[in-house]
Parts: sequence; C-alpha cells; structure tokens
Amino acid sequence: MATYAIGDVQGCFDELRALVDRIGFDPARDRLWFVGDLVNRGPKSLQVLRFVKSLAERAVVVLGNHDLHLVAQHEGFERSRPDDTFADVLGAPDAAELIAWLRARPLMHAEGRWAMVHAGLLPGWSVAQALALAREVERALRGPDYREFLAHLYGSRPERWTDALTGWDRLRVIVNAMTRMRFCTPEGAMDFHATGREAPPGYRPWFELRTGAEPVLVFGHWSALGLKLTARYCALDSGCVWGGSLTALRLEDRWVAQVPSPGYQPIGDGQ
Repeated sequence: MATYAIGDVQGCFDELRALVDRIGFDPARDRLWFVGDLVNRGPKSLQVLRFVKSLAERAVVVLGNHDLHLVAQHEGFERSRPDDTFADVLGAPDAAELIAWLRARPLMHAEGRWAMVHAGLLPGWSVAQALALAREVERALRGPDYREFLAHLYGSRPERWTDALTGWDRLRVIVNAMTRMRFCTPEGAMDFHATGREAPPGYRPWFELRTGAEPVLVFGHWSALGLKLTARYCALDSGCVWGGSLTALRLEDRWVAQVPSPGYQPIGDGQ
C-alpha cells in the first residue's frame, strides 16, 4: 500500500489522470491525499470533482480557498469572478450532490507522522490544537446552519489568532490561516496580499516560524514557492494551472512524480 500526496489540481483533470497513471495508482490498495483546491482556474473542475469523489475512502481531501469559493458561490454568498472556471460544476445535474460532498471534506488531516492542510498553520498552534480548531469549522460547515456560516466566512479580520476569539471571528481566523495564509509575523499576524516568494517587511513564511517536533506538514496554495521538500514540511503546489506541473509525493519514501502542464492562466495572474 502506498499513499500519494498531490498538489493543487485546480481543474486540471487531464494532468491528474496522467499523474495517476504515472504513479501506477491502484485503488484497491493505494490512497491519494489532495492538498485542496481541486477546482477553479483550470478547464475541467467538474471532471476532477466527479473523479475524486468516486474514489470514496481511497481519497483524502482537505479544503482549499477555491473549494470554499465554489461552495459559497453555489449557495449564493459569493459573487463570481472573471477568472472563475467552475461554471461546469454549477450547471451540472449533480451539482448539489458534488457541492454537498465537497462541503463535508475536512479542513485538516493528520495520520501517523504526516499532517496535511491547504495553506498553513499559525506559529502558536500545535498540530493537535490545529486539528481541534479545524473540527470547529467542519462542524459549522456540515451542520444544519451551514449557510449562516458561509454568510460570515469572508473577510481578513481579525488578522491574528487569540484563544479568546469567539463566534464568526474565531472560525474566520481558522479558515484564513488554513486556506489563505502564506506570510505571518512571529506573533501570528497574517498577510493576505503578498503571493510571491518575497515576504513583506516584518513578515516571514509561516513554516519558518514553527518550532518543535511534530508531524511533517504537507501543504499547497503557494505556487510561487514551487515544490519544496524538507525534513519538516513538503510544499506541493508546483503551479500546474500556470504552466508548471502537477506533483505527487509518495509519503512512504518521498519519491516524487510530476506531469507537465501547458498552463491555463497567465503566470502571475493572482497566484
């Protein structure tokens, strides 16, 4: 049995199928971990969702910012954007079923010596604490009042975590850290504007600020960072939708497989 972590797919279905063939994925014994952002910017979000959903328990998916954007737009709480490319999902006969499945995905996953989140974890959060915080968001997303949660989801305030946060502010900070963050301060204040490799003054990449022994963190979201593997973290967004590649990392031995992409969005356009 092998477990393969796969970077941001973002609607790049042809590349995903080629990558699955490249690694010799066997659904009878192997599993696929997806770091989030299954949809948007690429041309075939509908096919991606249908395929990953069909894998059932053989796939573990954590939610990314584009996934949440799709859910919110389907429910009428987010306007469409010029570069959205998931109209195929919204117009599909099984749209409600697919969105309900996506809404039920976790925000974070941990297993053995590995943990996975779409964007990152704040410096002050242990993996155990982060998992507990993720469960708070998941209960809101899966509960009967999930539409009220979606109505309060968006915004960049508060910009930092404190244990005293309650209500929608508390859940919004958790979501922003786990699905949007790239840079933060040592005190945990997040920046949501910089998308490249250069940190704004006073900020650093979130993973440089985490200390202590903990599971290896697998994440995506940061295509400008590219594939980056260290002893403590593995960044897997290699920019498939921008003309880079789609990456799979076999967790058991860190073997890497990649499939090139022709690119579906201009490089630098909102990475």
